[in-house]
Amino acid sequence: MKRKIAVFTGNRAEYGLQFPILKAIEKHPNLEYILLVSGAHLDSNFGATLDEIKSDGFQIGAEIKIKMDGSNLYATTAAIGNGILEISRVLDKIKPDMMLVYADRFEGFSAVIAATQQNIPTAHIEGGDLTEGGALDDSVRHAMTKLSHLHFTTNEQATNRILAMGEESWRVHTVGFPAIDLISENNFATKEEILERFPLDLEKPIVIFTQHSITTEFEKAKEQILPSLNAIEKLTKVGVQVILTYPNNDAGSQAITESLYDFSKKNLDNTFIIRSLGRYLYHGLLSLARESNTKILCMGNSSSGIKETPAFGCPTLNIGSRQDGRLRAINVIDCDYSADQIYQRASYALFDQEFKAKCRNLVNPYWLGGAGNKIATILANTKINSNLLRKKMVLKGEKSGEWYR
Repeated sequence: MKRKIAVFTGNRAEYGLQFPILKAIEKHPNLEYILLVSGAHLDSNFGATLDEIKSDGFQIGAEIKIKMDGSNLYATTAAIGNGILEISRVLDKIKPDMMLVYADRFEGFSAVIAATQQNIPTAHIEGGDLTEGGALDDSVRHAMTKLSHLHFTTNEQATNRILAMGEESWRVHTVGFPAIDLISENNFATKEEILERFPLDLEKPIVIFTQHSITTEFEKAKEQILPSLNAIEKLTKVGVQVILTYPNNDAGSQAITESLYDFSKKNLDNTFIIRSLGRYLYHGLLSLARESNTKILCMGNSSSGIKETPAFGCPTLNIGSRQDGRLRAINVIDCDYSADQIYQRASYALFDQEFKAKCRNLVNPYWLGGAGNKIATILANTKINSNLLRKKMVLKGEKSGEWYR
């Protein structure tokens, strides 16, 4: 009998990273997935990316609606509570052998609580990472780590942090960044497919822009997006083409989407505002950076600008504090919420030939390869027993002069 793995996905970026894992589970002779789709996937305001999942050929086991208006932190806490209830009902019905959850989102937090409190062995991907820029991601991610029974990390630093939390070493597996599986297989849009979707001139510079709110500063979301939009307007006047996408559904997202709507009324040349690119198109656009004559920049504050762009040698302009502490390659340039600084550093990243050469020859800290297959193999071979379910703290806290850590 195949082992049933419930895989939870709550937003577009997360799903793109889970794609190679789902494929690996699907191909494994001893596994089958039950895909639980929730969060922004079911919200038309954020692109209703349920269609993308269906077009990829995956069977959806359950659609789990979580109420979330994205306007304040109360909405987030209410969504977590609602998510726990709704996901718990589904898990009680389908009774999976294991649960697989990604990263640090509030929807995933609900899923981990729902699963672990029903004694369902839960595997967590991308624990141990750091984002110290004011989002609640770190706190949520580390809480998910302590609740989960297996850990799949993207890099050795993250593994060491999980071990430092007192997790047993046999639970922790350094597998690398799953999205690179697809990138290494060239599983993304071709140049021709991109030009079918967007009337771009590949001889002119291109910027891909996404800016999310910062959860602990959600009330400043509009204030923080406006300098970026002002810089983008200035860039368009010198021929830069800009594709702007909607933010995720965190508190503060409504202010950002309203600002994008107001920006769209300017009808600026060379700008395209869409709700979601999807993994296939997004990676296809980033891949243009591999061509010597193409000028392309990833700009904003999304984690994808840190983690996915190195595989393409694509320059990234990281705006504000949201990704502070994140492990990064040399292709990332940081800047403040200043229209002038954003414009100047974006221009440098697009046009400086020496910097572009460095980006193409960087060392990718997330590259290990075969993450999807590694995860599927471990899910299939891990014994499900009391030893897996009973978490132990290996740090004794004994005092000998100072606290032993």
